[in-house]
Amino acid sequence: MTTVGSAGAFAQPRAMRDATRDGGDQYALPLVVRVERASPPGRTDALEGAARAVLTLLSDPRSAGDGEWAPAIRAWEDARIRKVVRRARGAAWERASSLPGITVTHRTAEVRAFPPVPTGDWPPDLARLQVAGTDFTDPEPPWPPPPGIPVLWITPEIAMTAGKAMAQAGHAAQLAWWKLPPAARWEWQQSDFDLAARTATRDQWAKLLVSGLPLVQDGGFTEVAPGSRTVVADLPALRREAPRH
Repeated sequence: MTTVGSAGAFAQPRAMRDATRDGGDQYALPLVVRVERASPPGRTDALEGAARAVLTLLSDPRSAGDGEWAPAIRAWEDARIRKVVRRARGAAWERASSLPGITVTHRTAEVRAFPPVPTGDWPPDLARLQVAGTDFTDPEPPWPPPPGIPVLWITPEIAMTAGKAMAQAGHAAQLAWWKLPPAARWEWQQSDFDLAARTATRDQWAKLLVSGLPLVQDGGFTEVAPGSRTVVADLPALRREAPRH
């Protein structure tokens, strides 16, 4: 499922360095989740599928160097790394799937990630898709994550729809990707971006917030207040590097 990006993709984007990221054109990365009436995805599968779709898109050779998606990726990373989740089914899913992008199938979830687009100029087949209706549930509580795999820990303090949480999981995976050295990126790619998304306990969350691991603070465009801390990316490779408190 995963392809390898070029070494040029390892540079840290300006979005992490420059406070002027709101001054230029704004882009968003569209994520579309398939939601058929008879078989909606489970919430955890959708969150994990969204994170894996983002990572797969970022690591694709088309997103780096002289790749066809690279200009859009650079313009997006030079601003806020906004992600917008919409849903599709039937013919609408087929139309969306015909546009350039990458689909990841993860257990009950199918998620397609597309190269970033200007926030005011979405392709019509994506713009007409619904944002509402992405509040999925898990048929059973998710099992504890296996030891040693990356975990995206979701805040227990803020209620989010599955669609919102999918975008936040994608943000957390991307922040972790930026921080990883090339060898760790390669290793993660070879596992097809194995990861888990779980809601932290309140005690876990308090410790994660001071762990030094990548933390998503939301821009506040939808559902949550600006600056809300929503997800921590807990990767073994980053935990070894994180400062101790």
